[in-house]
Amino acid sequence: MKFHALATHTHRTTTVLPRHHEHEAATLTDADPAVTAMVDFANACPLTVEPGRSIDAALQDMIGGGVRTLLVMTKGHVTGLITAYDIQGQKPLQFLHGSDCIHPNCRHQDIEVADIMTPVEALPTLQFADVLKARIGDLLETFRETRQTHLLVTDRQDDQHTVVRGLISRTRIEQRLGISPILASAARTEQELSTFPRLAAQG
Repeated sequence: MKFHALATHTHRTTTVLPRHHEHEAATLTDADPAVTAMVDFANACPLTVEPGRSIDAALQDMIGGGVRTLLVMTKGHVTGLITAYDIQGQKPLQFLHGSDCIHPNCRHQDIEVADIMTPVEALPTLQFADVLKARIGDLLETFRETRQTHLLVTDRQDDQHTVVRGLISRTRIEQRLGISPILASAARTEQELSTFPRLAAQG
């Protein structure tokens, strides 16, 4: 058998990574396996960002990659998570007006990913083994209880290492369940308001 070298090319245009495309079932029910709602990093490599990158650049990374979340990596380790909601919501303004801003001018364009990301130690995390046994309805209850937009899924390899196996998005589940964004947002607002009496009582 004779082999032939393949043709090689050079690129003079902007080179980007492929966009992430969803290859999921159109709909879900609350009785479906929870793992069907998880983006499995064993099959789809997550997009990442460095903590020192500006949040505006990170948002463009999300748009270019067709995602709404980025894992924050520091020296090969996952150190946090940042979402489009973090960047486009109240976090940047709160950071600029708070005491944590150490940038010389504290302008929006100075805000870095590390300034508003959620550190990995503060992220509600699910064990992959538990996700394999759970249903979509269990995930919804978890989202309601934690009031998070995303849940990280980890798989403990040994006493020294934990692998980030996947990510579950509340919005994606609601979309696949056929829940309208308006109704979903209203339900979250009602839930947040319902916690105020409890917080006041605790204070």
